[in-house]
Amino acid sequence: MRRLLPDTIFSRLFALVVTGIVLSHVATFLLVAVFYGRHHPPPHLDAPPMWHIGPYVVPALPPGLWIGLLMQFLILSIAAWFGARFLVRPMQRLAQASGELADNLYAPPIAEEGPYEARQAAAVFNRMQHKVRTQIEERERFVAAVSHDLRTPLTRVKLRIENLTENYAKHKLRGDITEMAEMLDATLDYLQGRGATEELQLLDVQSLIEAIVEDANAAGRSVTMSGTAFPLFTRPSTLRRCLANLLQNALRYGEHAVVALKDAPDTLTIEVQDDGPGIPPDKLELVFEPFVRLDSSRNKTTGGVGLGLSIARQAAQQCDGELTLRNGASGGLIASVALRR
Repeated sequence: MRRLLPDTIFSRLFALVVTGIVLSHVATFLLVAVFYGRHHPPPHLDAPPMWHIGPYVVPALPPGLWIGLLMQFLILSIAAWFGARFLVRPMQRLAQASGELADNLYAPPIAEEGPYEARQAAAVFNRMQHKVRTQIEERERFVAAVSHDLRTPLTRVKLRIENLTENYAKHKLRGDITEMAEMLDATLDYLQGRGATEELQLLDVQSLIEAIVEDANAAGRSVTMSGTAFPLFTRPSTLRRCLANLLQNALRYGEHAVVALKDAPDTLTIEVQDDGPGIPPDKLELVFEPFVRLDSSRNKTTGGVGLGLSIARQAAQQCDGELTLRNGASGGLIASVALRR
């Protein structure tokens, strides 16, 4: 049997108060029957109408009293409704902030309002959020500083290698240095994206994707586009970084890519499909982890350091969206970004 009200603190508190009101009215009526009833009183011609309740006879209540009891019940029920909402609102804000913490660590602290217990819980949550954010920022600053400082010795090694005689070892060293430089660049891009706080703006997503597709075609890559989309509020640079990484990933492992727009009243879905080898179904979530590469489906000779999809998912979450992967029915990989309007 479905519940009439959701199982929340508000519904429980409201139901408890309403039940108390009903029981108090019933108890009052029974007390009247017990203390003022009479066992078969003698009839009188001018006696008021009587109610027979078991062995008791109770004078019939006038209509005005019934109206008063009904109005009292309605007023107390309305007061219970607003009172329960007022008491539960701080807990609802805390629950909402807790749910959004995993997606947006840089959200503003919640207001410390309401009863003492609610204010205490909000204060503890704000302190926890601040400490977690501080620790992550310190770790990211450390990794970013190390990645940046490694550029100088890496550049010196690259210059010294050019002075060596051309041989097999020199060719291998040059490839290793290039791979290290790409890894440093990708790491810095990943860390910079985590700390991005771009403001929401009304963006013509269709024009943005058309520009990305034109740039790819101008660079000699095969990319097509289908579908239309209305503008929506999002973070333009963050969304562009997400789509650019998905398109780059598609063209790295396939020769042709298709960007499809599927617009709906509440969600805009952007799909990037390639004609590459795809990904094993049991590894579709694993590839979102930083620096993860699947040798069974992705060849190392194609380049990349395993951060493209991590950056893309991170950017999609910052745009209030979700990035998922699935294999196409006719082959290839489909990356789907669902943006909530």
